Amino acid sequence: MNKKIIFAASLVLSFQIGFAQQTKTETSKEKQIEAVTITKTKKAVEQKADRTIFDFSEQANLNSGSSLEGIKKLPGMVVTDIAGMMYQGKPLQVYMDGRPMNISTNDLTAFLEGMPASAIDRIEVITQPGAEFPATSGGTILNIITSKSAKNYLTATYSGGYRFSDYDKFRNRFNNSIVLNSRNKWFGWQFSAGQTYAEAFSSNEMDDLSKGFADKYSRGYFAKGAMTFDIGKDRLLLNYDYNTSNNDTYNNSDGTAQFETPIGSGNFVVADYLNLGKGKTKSDRNEITATYQKRFDDKNQKLDIKMNYSNFQSKFDQKGDNFVNFPLGSIQTNTDFNNASNQDFYNLRVDYSQPIKLLDEGKFSFGGLYEKVNFTTDFMGIQNLEYQRQTTSTYAELNAKLKKFSFIAGLRAEDYDISGQSLNVAQNTWDDLTAFKKFELFPNASIQYDFARSLYFNLNYNRKISLPSTGQLNPNNTTFQNPNVDISGNPNVQPTIYDNFEAKLSAFDYAFISYNVSKVDNQVMMYVERDGYNISQTNVNINSLTQHSFNVGLPVPLMIFSKPFSEIMKFNFNPDKINFLYLYAGYQFQDIKEIADKKGMWFFNVTGQFILPYQIKFSPTFSYSTKGNYYFFQATQPIMNRVDLNFSKKFNKDRITLSLFANDIFNSSRMNFKTVNTPSPIYLNNRWDSRQFGFSINYKIPTKNKLAKEDPNMLKNDIPKDDNGGLMNTK
Repeated sequence: MNKKIIFAASLVLSFQIGFAQQTKTETSKEKQIEAVTITKTKKAVEQKADRTIFDFSEQANLNSGSSLEGIKKLPGMVVTDIAGMMYQGKPLQVYMDGRPMNISTNDLTAFLEGMPASAIDRIEVITQPGAEFPATSGGTILNIITSKSAKNYLTATYSGGYRFSDYDKFRNRFNNSIVLNSRNKWFGWQFSAGQTYAEAFSSNEMDDLSKGFADKYSRGYFAKGAMTFDIGKDRLLLNYDYNTSNNDTYNNSDGTAQFETPIGSGNFVVADYLNLGKGKTKSDRNEITATYQKRFDDKNQKLDIKMNYSNFQSKFDQKGDNFVNFPLGSIQTNTDFNNASNQDFYNLRVDYSQPIKLLDEGKFSFGGLYEKVNFTTDFMGIQNLEYQRQTTSTYAELNAKLKKFSFIAGLRAEDYDISGQSLNVAQNTWDDLTAFKKFELFPNASIQYDFARSLYFNLNYNRKISLPSTGQLNPNNTTFQNPNVDISGNPNVQPTIYDNFEAKLSAFDYAFISYNVSKVDNQVMMYVERDGYNISQTNVNINSLTQHSFNVGLPVPLMIFSKPFSEIMKFNFNPDKINFLYLYAGYQFQDIKEIADKKGMWFFNVTGQFILPYQIKFSPTFSYSTKGNYYFFQATQPIMNRVDLNFSKKFNKDRITLSLFANDIFNSSRMNFKTVNTPSPIYLNNRWDSRQFGFSINYKIPTKNKLAKEDPNMLKNDIPKDDNGGLMNTK
């Protein structure tokens, strides 16, 4: 069949699916008046002008493993040790239930590995955050929504899973979680808790100097509680979150390094070494939030006041035995050190919005924010970093509509006071950090034209800033190190400024095409260099770069190959009950002046849905990337190259969902890079037990009252974009 016909048919089908879904929604509202219970099917992917929403709760291929494993499967998402998490070429600021996580890359990875994906209801990727979002949100926000709707009387949902890998030995992973919801005439409450256990390995090579193998045992636990009190039209919400992890890593590494012998002599000898060690990482995160929502006769007039406090503590210990083979004999040395960090985060936020008479319709929003971060680190019981950040900001934003045009214009003003001190161990003195005390303005503007219902073209501009994470600042190492490898943060890295431009054409919830370009100043990036037999890794600022990104997503219903086009045009079907492929392609190119060998990188993702006999749903996923540049690095092999398979079936009136899955069945996932900013390339290779097999189960215990009234989301969400918070209906 002609490719143009397939493309056109796919677009038309996307349009018609959207009309069918909207019509279905309107019909549902009418039937609800007659007290008939309507079950609404969630959309797997929902495109909005400023965000893409991925439903996790009903997609077994996403919620069968850990949260990190599910996030990696999202089209356009790239997760690497080099650049962290990126979506369509943009670095991500990770939120949970509307609040920024405020933890470093390594801690964030461990956190997401320790939380089962079944605890996630949906994920919002906000690609165009407006003025009401803190300017520190950077280019893109990934908002993980764990909230559930509460019903009258007690309800419960259990989720569990098991998976394994079998490389050099058999390794197990399992998770369990439960969600409880209830309401009485005075208040409503929600509680969720869960645990994960994972055994995994990773191996790495750094040039010809170091090879390592790590056997990791991870244990994670979480608990989330919420209470809501109705005070007339107003509402008071109280939230408490707790997460903890306890991970052990057994390391076996060898390589070639220089050793001073005897110590203090100034005489260095090249020798081979063998390192046997153990690392332990513990972390605890506590967060409490209080939100008062003032409501008025006009439902579009709102006042929200939010107060938030969180504390994150982390400890890392390393013990090891080093066996060094000198020409005249071998010696054994011991390594025993520990470091720790503590972060306190305070936040007060006020948001107000009301409709105004402007053109056909309009809305005016304004608000303010005060935020403070205190961060300290210890090495061997000695404090070696004091860092403080204070931000005061205010914003105003105007929304208006004129016929088929929608306009947004906003301005955010933020005042920063960042300072601190670090301990200079060599001189036993305290050095002042490079201070950042500035007042900055962050404008945003958007114009959208609606060709038809849910078919629109959007142009957007916003200016943002990204402040260094505490992990990038931490002068201590937080991962296992060898005698010739030094990994540490840099307390003097400076904030990053983004100027983002995007053009996007979207067809309902499935088809889209977009191009964006970002002018970036002071991008924080991993920097690796080699000096003889030593390799060091830290963080530095790139003076300036330009990021180009092109993305396209397209559904291809398989019925176009078997049915006449005239029959397809009837569109009397449910999109969740048909066979289709969802195709995604993205291209990113980073123009960095310091890099001579510049290569762009393509990313491809194909997700399928096939309805087999007995209503078994088969969901395969294929992800692949070409070789190309990643800031100061170039991939020598595809960083994405895997095939995942998932079979799922619902039982007991859809209350039980059972899934069987196989991840990376061809065992092809690798992270292989070489530096492109050094005189000679430095090669970094890493692999892990990505091929896994397992199952997951989700059981929704039914309530006795079939027509119990549902409450709005209780677990906190501070994302105030749309009238409904930009969230999908969770009923």
